[in-house]
Amino acid sequence: MSSPILLAIVPSQGPTTGGTPVLLLGTGLTETTAVLFGSTPALSFTVNFDGAITAVAPPGTGTVQVTVVTGSGTSNSLSYTYQPAAPPFILALVPPVGPAAGGLPVLIVGHGLAGATSVLFDSTPATNFTSLGDGAVLAVAPPGTGTVQITVTTAAGTSNGASYTYL
Repeated sequence: MSSPILLAIVPSQGPTTGGTPVLLLGTGLTETTAVLFGSTPALSFTVNFDGAITAVAPPGTGTVQVTVVTGSGTSNSLSYTYQPAAPPFILALVPPVGPAAGGLPVLIVGHGLAGATSVLFDSTPATNFTSLGDGAVLAVAPPGTGTVQITVTTAAGTSNGASYTYL
């Protein structure tokens, strides 16, 4: 039996956090025992049929060579590039105004907001906040005065500022 052959990898890039399902197309893939992203094994893989494997990319950085290992040998390699995640971005605040005493829940709408680690009203932390997924964070405004910038920080960085005005 000959070594497996890889012909295509879709997609050929993903986030540094890993977790992206990657389709590997080729021949001789039925008896696959490992899928390697550089020297790191895939988080998991499933042989769909002799010509296709779905592998879950592990965390990583830069460009790595993906190979498939079978009892007959190791395949040729195809490149997979890890892309840093984009920082969060705020599109809107609902409502954009609130009382000086604070305590008002503010819905922060945008993208890349999942996994928020902090929400600041200028330099003052929100009283409490909950990430509602990639598109929203619900934060309770602390007491304040004037117009402040709300920012959200995630592992990918800190968002742009959005204006919130205390009445």
